[in-house]
Amino acid sequence: MIDVLLTDLLEQNAERYPDDTALVELNPVHDDAENLRWQEYELVETGHASHFRRELTWKEFDERANRFANLLLGKGVKKGDKVAILLMNCIDWLPIYFGTLKTGAVAVPLNFRYTSDEISYCVNLADASVLIFGREFVGRLGEVLGEIPKVGRFIFLGMDKPDYAESFEGVIDDYPPAAPNVAIAESDDAAIYYSSGTTGMPKAILHTQSSLFSAVVTEQAHHHQQKDDVFILIPPLYHTGAKMHWFGSLMSGSRAVILKGTDPKWVIETAASERATIVWLLVPWAQDILDAIEDGRIDLAEYDLGAWRLMHIGAQPVPPSLIKRWKKHFPAHDYDTNYGLSESIGPGSVHLGIENIHKVGAIGKAGHGWQTRIVGEGGAEVERGKVGELTVKGPGVMKEYYKDPEATAATLKDGWLYTGDMAMEDEDGFIYLVDRKKDVIITGGENIYPVQIEDFLRGYDKIKDAAVIGIEDHRLGEIAAAIIELKDGAVASEGDINAFAEGLPRYKRPRRIIFDEVPRNPTGKIEKPKLRKKYNADDLVARETEQE
Repeated sequence: MIDVLLTDLLEQNAERYPDDTALVELNPVHDDAENLRWQEYELVETGHASHFRRELTWKEFDERANRFANLLLGKGVKKGDKVAILLMNCIDWLPIYFGTLKTGAVAVPLNFRYTSDEISYCVNLADASVLIFGREFVGRLGEVLGEIPKVGRFIFLGMDKPDYAESFEGVIDDYPPAAPNVAIAESDDAAIYYSSGTTGMPKAILHTQSSLFSAVVTEQAHHHQQKDDVFILIPPLYHTGAKMHWFGSLMSGSRAVILKGTDPKWVIETAASERATIVWLLVPWAQDILDAIEDGRIDLAEYDLGAWRLMHIGAQPVPPSLIKRWKKHFPAHDYDTNYGLSESIGPGSVHLGIENIHKVGAIGKAGHGWQTRIVGEGGAEVERGKVGELTVKGPGVMKEYYKDPEATAATLKDGWLYTGDMAMEDEDGFIYLVDRKKDVIITGGENIYPVQIEDFLRGYDKIKDAAVIGIEDHRLGEIAAAIIELKDGAVASEGDINAFAEGLPRYKRPRRIIFDEVPRNPTGKIEKPKLRKKYNADDLVARETEQE
């Protein structure tokens, strides 16, 4: 039996469709001009926007991946080595990723929102020996260079290279465009993605080559990509979500547009000008588009959106009211949502299906090639209609948490991945999320981990205790709210807490400050279900009062 790899699909497309466009990058004209290589971008004017555009054909994509693979091999990278990727979305991101896979090395994408401490932690945890990064990260890396001694080579993508790094731009074309001769098997390690629960720093999730390839099969089975489809790719490529949805385009040899902007007009203009057929959105972006349509900032009559066939959405629970609004303005669109985790190679382990829009609110049924069970504390399946923990089993389940056998054993049991999400199954077999066993807050598709914020807030000398919970939000799905219990006799205002929280990265700062007692159970654990019930209920009453 011959192993089939993700990189094989890229090589097949390069052979079958060498001159067809594979990737497009679009940058708004207000983007950082110094970060663009002007000679490679074309300034495009449309009736509604101006942007810089760059393309790669399938042949160019494959050759660029091969050049990067040969660069790595020439620098001494060996099969099984770890190559960390710290880049904003750009047209070179995927060739760099595929080039890493072609060497047999393990690709380690890093969240571009990571602080310097998180970067050093994740690079060290993965044992990365090479780090490729962009100019946006020079300052953060500069703070921790002495703390990541295993990194022997830094490769810089962009202009104004720091002294400690080698240039990607200056040397990539010096390496041959032919594929390297490295024997790779489906069972080989391929990629490490990062996730985290509520207990602190991220965990390293190790996937094999076969796991990556399984995501291609699942995605194409769900969304039926054909050669003439055009996929608009907006979410970050470091995450399993965006990339694994794009894998359907890889399977069909169709075009994808990497859009560097989320402004509602920018998204609609791109969908029109690029003749998009599939757009994957996060909840806040969809809300922004609908708000712009309904307040008159976007007139849909001005755009030709006739090619757009599918809007799918994920990364967080989707309000049914949002889809009702969407179908009002886009009645011809198919709609779909997916559920997944980085531990299950991203979206697709549970899948609603475009034929099941009547079940909006559910996350769906087991995805293509997957099985699901909802279990109680002892691991036995609960009755239909009862709440339990959602578990999934399929070809994309992670190999392990890298260097963390205890966490692996707690999460993987007899091939089943215990998701930590509480769910129930209705009479038709559709699964609904009820609550998260883990306390991760999902705001605008990004995970926020309460323990990190709580630990930081407790460093304020007037705070006795702090709890961070998710509160429902119209636009972002959830926002982080901090319940603050002050020390006896201490006085602090909301402004004081917000000023102290400026020491956190912007996306981790609480959006609401609430002064109250922090309840703890007899074992000392914060009783967050009580807080979520109390404050989400209070918010609901307030919203209903405003509507009256």
